[in-house]
Amino acid sequence: MNRNIYQNLIRQSKDRCAEYGIAEDQVFSKKMIDHSELQTKFSENRDLILTASPYMEHLMSIVRGNNFFVLLTDKDGCILNAIGDEKILTEAFELKMVAGAYMNEECIGTNAMSLVIKSGEPVQLSGKDHFIKAYHRWTCSGAPIRDPNGNLIGALDLTGYSDSVHPHTLGMVIAASNAIEEMLRVKEYNRLQNMTNKHIKTIFNSMPVAILTSDLDGRIKIYNQRAMDLFGNKYKQLSAANVSEIIEEWDNIKEAIHSEKHVNRIINIKALRNHFHCQMTASPIYNPQDDSIEIVFVLKEDQSKKIIKSDQPYYTFDKIMGADKYFVSTIEYAKKISNNRSTILILGESGCGKEVFAQAIHNHSKRMDEPFVALNCGAIPNQLIESELFGYEEGAYTGAKKGGNIGKFELANNGTIMLDEIGEMPLDMQTRLLRVLQENVITKIGSQRSIPIDVRIIAATNKDLKKEVELGRFRKDLFYRLNVLPLYLPPLRERKSDIPVLFRYFMKNLSAKYEKKEIQIFDESMRIMEDYSWPGNVRELENVVELIINTDSFPTKYFIKNSDESQPADIDFIEKTPLILKEERLEELDPALLDMTHVEKEHIKRVLKLYKGNISQAACALGIQRNTLYSKISKYDIQG
Repeated sequence: MNRNIYQNLIRQSKDRCAEYGIAEDQVFSKKMIDHSELQTKFSENRDLILTASPYMEHLMSIVRGNNFFVLLTDKDGCILNAIGDEKILTEAFELKMVAGAYMNEECIGTNAMSLVIKSGEPVQLSGKDHFIKAYHRWTCSGAPIRDPNGNLIGALDLTGYSDSVHPHTLGMVIAASNAIEEMLRVKEYNRLQNMTNKHIKTIFNSMPVAILTSDLDGRIKIYNQRAMDLFGNKYKQLSAANVSEIIEEWDNIKEAIHSEKHVNRIINIKALRNHFHCQMTASPIYNPQDDSIEIVFVLKEDQSKKIIKSDQPYYTFDKIMGADKYFVSTIEYAKKISNNRSTILILGESGCGKEVFAQAIHNHSKRMDEPFVALNCGAIPNQLIESELFGYEEGAYTGAKKGGNIGKFELANNGTIMLDEIGEMPLDMQTRLLRVLQENVITKIGSQRSIPIDVRIIAATNKDLKKEVELGRFRKDLFYRLNVLPLYLPPLRERKSDIPVLFRYFMKNLSAKYEKKEIQIFDESMRIMEDYSWPGNVRELENVVELIINTDSFPTKYFIKNSDESQPADIDFIEKTPLILKEERLEELDPALLDMTHVEKEHIKRVLKLYKGNISQAACALGIQRNTLYSKISKYDIQG
């Protein structure tokens, strides 16, 4: 923007401020909305808040430690989110620059956000460019955020002390706002695509007959829900890859299609559940896009079949692997408390399987045929967690979804709700949750009506909630309400005997999933895994097995790089080979064995044995070239 135009824009803004009656010694915005109105604002701007949040975090990661804060406002200047360095953000909060405060010109005078809203252009204001004196210490860089139709929907602002702001700061803000706009465009495009696909899919799946298509060789292309109901398995998958696996006498039908074009007959169907008869109509269609011919099959079973129930959580207790006696007793305890109505608090480190146990408890209870809803309290912005948990009414705010929105508690009615990372829930929401636990009712945003619910609550956390209570970050009364039936999941390092069991389980399942052979490892490699601390627990072990399957080798260096100081260690030696050498008394050895060449020869033999004679892998582990290794094998006359 031209400097003269820029200065003229500021001057005009200040003239308007005088007309609005803004005083230079004003400190707070003239307009701050209450909690109820703010929740409505959050719901109206849900997409903007969710989309902008990671870009605000990224912007702060660039300037963190240099006293900056980032603000997001809506199109009217209402602050929706604020993050930043503690010192300067505290100063901003003291000036009531918090969610719900309006930063538009009429309420707080000339500032970057007000000019962005007025002009629709990026601006940077410093010192006395601001109308009120309280902002003279700062430089504010603001940029507009527009929706895919070009309408202004918000403003992004980066504020810091005037002596630490560079002209390029505005460029970073513009880049962030552009990225937010692009993501909003992508989301809108995907939303429209999804709507189109859903329309087509709904029509396709609403047909009361099974429909599927194949090429001339019988390879199945697409199929509808009714086909999956008829021919699928308990995992809701049509596992057959070829029509010949479903339809008996496929070769005869194929010939009939070639000669008759349209085939209409009663056929015998092969499916996992049974053999049965269907009325089949098969017709060839030409696809001009790739010059191919496909066959459309329409099949209707002779008698009506039972509709398959909706999806249920996957994990049951028989899918939880472990033989450690304390872990087995944990499973038995979890089974005992499954049918109890009391709240369960699952405690354990990340990766221990808290959601696995929550699903298994649900599937072991009388609620197993009812909904299971999981919510990660740490993955939802604080501004949106109330609407996610309790929903909102139709007409609660402008543009609200027709029919309102059902919250997670209402979705889980008569079933189970899992509140993962409960320790991340903000204090004000902890109060609302406590009311739900006490009264078994919820109230949607925008409604005065209480809705009774019957939900089994399973909370989970990797935090020490007692310590969080002492620090004032978690309500004591809520803690005792949740901690009725505590369930502690031990970390993997406390059940080391289960590591081989889990390793074999993951190896079998993942190798089948990726269609690769199962990898066998040496006992020494298993010993390394048993000695490792596994900070990521079972999830980390699963990832390591996947790494082994995909690389066809044991990742010794992984355990070295991720080991803590308590790990045993001759690092250089372990990196080259996991074999353990027994310590021997030198005075008891044959003098010939003290020579360094003997040590080198024995070490090379062990490494070659470890890598099954693979020269490339052995040379890499030894840290030498392949030619060098060949020379030493020849020198020491090492036999394969």
